[in-house]
Amino acid sequence: MQKRKNQGQSLLSGAMLLMFTTTLVHVINIFYKIPITNIIGEVGRGYFTSAYELYTPIYAISMAGLPIAVSKMISERMATGRYREVRKIRNVAKNLFLITGIGGTLIILALAYPFSHYIIGSPNTFYSILLIAPSIFFCCMMSTYRGYYEGLRNMAPTGFSQVFETIGKLVFGILLSKIVLDKAFMEYSSFGTVFGKSCAGAEEVVLLAAPYSSAAAISGVTIGTILGLIYLVVLHRTKGDGITSEQLETSPNPDSVKSLTKKLFNTVVPVATSALVLNITNLIDTTTVQARLKYATLIGETTLREIYPQLDAMNIKTEDIKDFLYGCYGIGLDFRGLIPSVVMTLGISAIPVLSASFVTKDHDKMENAIRVVIKTAIVLAAPAGFVMGVLSEPLLKIMYPTSLSVPISAPFVAIFGYFALLISISAPINNMLQAIGRADVPVKSLIVGATAKIICNFILVGIPSINIFGAPIGTLLFYFIVVGNNLRVLLKETGTKLKLFDNIVRPIAVGVLTGGFSWLVFDLLNANIVFGDPNSRLNGSSVSCLITLILSVIIWAILLPLFKVLTKNDIISSTKGQKMLKVLEKLHLIR
Repeated sequence: MQKRKNQGQSLLSGAMLLMFTTTLVHVINIFYKIPITNIIGEVGRGYFTSAYELYTPIYAISMAGLPIAVSKMISERMATGRYREVRKIRNVAKNLFLITGIGGTLIILALAYPFSHYIIGSPNTFYSILLIAPSIFFCCMMSTYRGYYEGLRNMAPTGFSQVFETIGKLVFGILLSKIVLDKAFMEYSSFGTVFGKSCAGAEEVVLLAAPYSSAAAISGVTIGTILGLIYLVVLHRTKGDGITSEQLETSPNPDSVKSLTKKLFNTVVPVATSALVLNITNLIDTTTVQARLKYATLIGETTLREIYPQLDAMNIKTEDIKDFLYGCYGIGLDFRGLIPSVVMTLGISAIPVLSASFVTKDHDKMENAIRVVIKTAIVLAAPAGFVMGVLSEPLLKIMYPTSLSVPISAPFVAIFGYFALLISISAPINNMLQAIGRADVPVKSLIVGATAKIICNFILVGIPSINIFGAPIGTLLFYFIVVGNNLRVLLKETGTKLKLFDNIVRPIAVGVLTGGFSWLVFDLLNANIVFGDPNSRLNGSSVSCLITLILSVIIWAILLPLFKVLTKNDIISSTKGQKMLKVLEKLHLIR
């Protein structure tokens, strides 16, 4: 079918492509979350976040490690020239994804009512869950193509399908939620009711419409997955996979469907078990946090109202305090995944490289890939995290200039920023363990970490004076346990020795200095650039924040060569590496 020769991307070039598209996706997501939160309000955002908390684990369990397994098996076959088997694996995976996609959708539909009404005690979340459920099916079908192309070391289809998916979510989510809210205001102005419920005043319209506007907003997620799938189907039918007819002719006969299905399941089971443990943990975590928030409200509502004067200022009723605080935490969770999701692309790109080197017993290539992934993760996550932590409140004020809840959400953003490196490096290490056939290790680490996290949440969140701030403490404890054990086993199993100073200390030092620089610069600029309305997006604080971000990127780019963080091997591994190497060597900025 294809006439051109398959050309795989290098580890870093594939990762950089995914990083670019992932960053673009997050920028689009910001433009999605800001107006969505402004339209549906903090309580509606609580419904939105709660629906995602059920959706995410069911989605992950439905996927059950299949994309990783497909990528691993295909990269191994490509390394050994079994091209006909590569094609056959895709067909087997397609059928499995079809089954899991349908099954996952049916499960979330079945759980929608008991989860919303009994487990988290938030019946208004029901509508949002119903409208996000079908996206599981379309995501599973997309992953058939994503896992396949990732195994071929072509990250472009994954990256660009994510962009199409997110644009669909942005456009349709905002449009539909706005239509619902406009309808609510029209009904109120005509009849004094909102969707049949009596409304005491215009300020209550958003609150009463929240269950439906939140559902409309989240339906954009489902529409976006449909658009992403359409892009991948059209791409595959027009461009193919790059495997030539000559490669197929010289390829040995593939194994039977039964044999390949068995091998795929053997690869999937440990990865799926890890996903199952992680996402059941997240589900228990969500229900525990909300239940304990409800308990904290019951025994210490006065304390909560003293800590958060916004509750009285925004007329938040007793029964809505839990959803309000969880909605504020949800805004922080938006930022928790910002840096890790970009760094995670390193792990995705590393799977085919490590799998191929593992099966061909190329130890040097395998060790180099591990070092590159870990070091690059630190180089990217450390400075970005520290800057995000320092600028947490001004960043939120740009996003939500009129919201009174920014002081509540900002500390969560700061916490997830300062510990972004710890969270970011978790997924790439898991991916690398899976690539070398040790997917059992993350499962064991997750069980220990999850137990500690749930116990921590149960104790801390139920204390009124700590309340929702107990949740990020449990999360950090979880990642310390998981990352520590997984990294230890990865280095031991592969015989990789990290150079402590070169691979860890230097890049972390650059990150700390970049964060310190941003703190000093913002304080200086914010004290001297004073203009505009504090409740608008364009004022002295927002301008100071944006200038600080730009200057922080520049100082980071200067500090990297000054501290000689990058080596010749790092540069050569990247796109246009040889040209960059010559320039840096002339400037004596490379080791």
